[in-house]
Amino acid sequence: MSSPPRESPIERHRRVQEVSAETGHVLDHRRLRQLGVTRFQAAAQVAAGRWRRVGRQTFSTRDAPLDDLAQRWRAVWEAGEGIALVDGVSALQVAGLTGWTEDRVHISALHNHNVGPISGVAVHKVIRRVEGEVAGVGLPRTTPAVAAIRAAHWAVSDRQAATIMAMTVQQRLATGAQLLAARRRVRGRTRRAFIRGIALDIADGAQALGELEFAQACRRRGMPEPTRQVLRVLPGGRAYLDVYFEEYGLVVEIDGAGHRWGLNAVDDNLRDNAVVIDGDRVLRINVIGLRLSEEAFMDQLAGALRSEWAQANLSRRRLRSA
Repeated sequence: MSSPPRESPIERHRRVQEVSAETGHVLDHRRLRQLGVTRFQAAAQVAAGRWRRVGRQTFSTRDAPLDDLAQRWRAVWEAGEGIALVDGVSALQVAGLTGWTEDRVHISALHNHNVGPISGVAVHKVIRRVEGEVAGVGLPRTTPAVAAIRAAHWAVSDRQAATIMAMTVQQRLATGAQLLAARRRVRGRTRRAFIRGIALDIADGAQALGELEFAQACRRRGMPEPTRQVLRVLPGGRAYLDVYFEEYGLVVEIDGAGHRWGLNAVDDNLRDNAVVIDGDRVLRINVIGLRLSEEAFMDQLAGALRSEWAQANLSRRRLRSA
């Protein structure tokens, strides 16, 4: 019985390239061994300039910069497969997040694993893994909802945290309900109350909460108490105005996180225009903005109430009631 033909170096090279293409043209020692490539042969490829060493465990099988996929696989292999998951904004980008740039790959690892520094990688220690956090097969990464909550905890500011969470739902990588569920399971070390509030805002149905916080902000600033949920009959039909300073002719709309997404913006603009045509003015505040920049929004409101137009409106109404 004849033995199978021996694989030539060219055939082995072709097979390695085909396999590595699935991981961004990078492979680790373990996968190279599975492909029949010894450490000596890998070192020879590096010495010949055909491959590059890009870590203690990882080789690039071509002499070219690593793309995003390769960077993420490298991060996992260098930290330890089975230990690390691509997480935070890096996992969201794999899931399809657009409009966000990040210089480093973010990964999570359990706190009791000793992961040394890895160039270009941010290693975040987590107390525990949560059930169902791993997203499917392929690149080890977290689900978008879990990744968004972790990214919010790791963000450099409240504004960045809120933006990441809102973009996740806006781009339909996760639902508001999934974000709320993930927030209950993922216990980060920072801004817990803030993240809970933002998750509630984004999950919809939180507009009444925003109106309540707005009324409280008005009281803190000594402003007049507005009327909430005022019914108006407009050309397009009946509409409820969130907050109305009737004497000043000033309407304030408190937008939920999804209010300006999709066709909601069209409906909002038509209503605002009808209110303005009817003689009032409209200011818009979104609930996330109220959390992030309360003072700036309340300064604008104070300016609107002090404006010449508002004061004239107030005088006319007082004369009519005299």
